[in-house]
Parts: sequence; C-alpha cells; structure tokens
Amino acid sequence: MSGRKTLVLASGNAGKINEFNQLLRELGIHVRPQAEYGVADVEETGLTFVENALLKAREASRVSGLPALADDSGLEVDYLQGQPGIYSARYAGEPKSDARNNDKLLAALAGIPSARRTARYWCVLAYLRHAEDPVPLIVQRSWEGEILTAPRGDGGFGYDPLFWLPSLGKSVAELSAEDKNRLSHRGRALQSLAAALGETSAK
Repeated sequence: MSGRKTLVLASGNAGKINEFNQLLRELGIHVRPQAEYGVADVEETGLTFVENALLKAREASRVSGLPALADDSGLEVDYLQGQPGIYSARYAGEPKSDARNNDKLLAALAGIPSARRTARYWCVLAYLRHAEDPVPLIVQRSWEGEILTAPRGDGGFGYDPLFWLPSLGKSVAELSAEDKNRLSHRGRALQSLAAALGETSAK
C-alpha cells in the first residue's frame, strides 16, 4: 500500500465505518467516511453486488484522490428467491429504514416454517488503489442463517435482529462486536482482503 494508511470508505453508514475500523486498525489502516472528502452517494445502477461495489469505490477514489474501499452487502432469502438481494438497504423504499425493512421481511415470510426460512448475508468488497485501477481487488463471503419470526437482540444494524445463527443459538444482534467481526460475512471478507493486500505489497 506504499505507506498510505488512509482508505476512503464509500459509505456513510456509521455501523459499517465502526466495523471496518475495528477490523483494519491492527493493520495500521485508518478508514475515513467518504463524506469527509465531499464524495456524494453514487447511484447504484449495477445488477449485482460486485457491480455496485465497484461503482461506489471508483467514485470515492476519483473524488478523494485516495485508495478506496467499498462494500455492497445484503440479505438473500431462499423462500423469496433471493430477495431482498441488492435492494436490501432500501427494501421498504425511501427513506432507508432498518425497522421498515425488517417489518416488510417479516410480513413476506408470515406463516412460513423455520425450515423454509433459510437465508444468507453476502458481502462483496472492492478495493481500488486509484480511480482508474484496472485490477481492483474483489472478495466475497457469505454467512448462513435463518430468518426469525420476531427480532432478538439490540446490537448490530440492518437485518441483524432477525438473522438467526442455529449453530450459536443467537441472532446476530445478540453477538458481541468481537464475535460478529470474527464470524460475519463482512469480517471474513475483510480478513481475505487484508491477506490479499499483504500479498500484493510483498511482491
């Protein structure tokens, strides 16, 4: 990374910024939100998580002049044929609202037994060294679970209170920040990205 320790995160989500800083701090990387550099939200016109992550990272790098990191993440519910997918953050429309998104998801799955409420979180990370980077680093990871019939826990954000982890007997919103960072789709994607960045800098 040529001694450059600041990355622009193409997001204004306080929860994500906090998670990224916790996960990358030990690498000597400080993550700053794009708003500090006057980067406006880009229209997410891609049809996949990968396309949207690249759109966001490229715009953040172009405006800031710094390396940029973007994630596009969301929830895929099998019974709903992959919905809400790339529309997870705005599933219930604008303005974005975690509470309304959760309510809509619960309504869509009303009466569906737990065996058919399987789902997974997806996270795609795109890292660009500069705005015209022709070989961005892209990693993606998933996290398997089920959708509860009512929220549980006060932690996390997004769909975390509804995302049940059978192997742990907890919702994501009931996990400690440390456990979430270690186990989550985003945490493991960041670990993979850090490993890839280390390999690149060693060459």
